[in-house]
Amino acid sequence: MLKQVRRGKLEAVIGAHGTAEFYAVVTRIPLIPPVFPREAWKLLTENILPHFQVVAISSAQYEAVLHQAAEKGWAGGLVYDALHLACATSTNCKRIYTFNLRHFLQLAPHLQDVICSP
Repeated sequence: MLKQVRRGKLEAVIGAHGTAEFYAVVTRIPLIPPVFPREAWKLLTENILPHFQVVAISSAQYEAVLHQAAEKGWAGGLVYDALHLACATSTNCKRIYTFNLRHFLQLAPHLQDVICSP
C-alpha cells in the first residue's frame, strides 16, 4: 500500500495529530541503535509528509470525540485511535489502514468494511 501511495497511485491522508504520534512512537521504540529526534524528523519529512495529505479536525470535532469517549467509557490510548477515525471519516476515506485493527473495529464497528490491516 505504501508503495502505491509513494507512486501516486493511491491518495492518502494522515491526521495532523498522527504526524506527532508517529514522531513520538519512533523516538521511543526500544531499538538499538535508537531513532534520534533528527532522524525521526527526517523519516517524517521524507516518507510521510510528501506523500500524505495532512488532515486536521476542528476543535469542535476534538470536543465531540472526547465527549463520545467519556460517554462510551473509552480510556487511555483509545482516544487517539478515535481521533484517527475522526480524521478519516471527515475526509470520507474509502479505506482506513491500521495495525490496531481490534481497537479501530471496537470504536467503529459500522466501518468494518472500510477498516483493514495494511
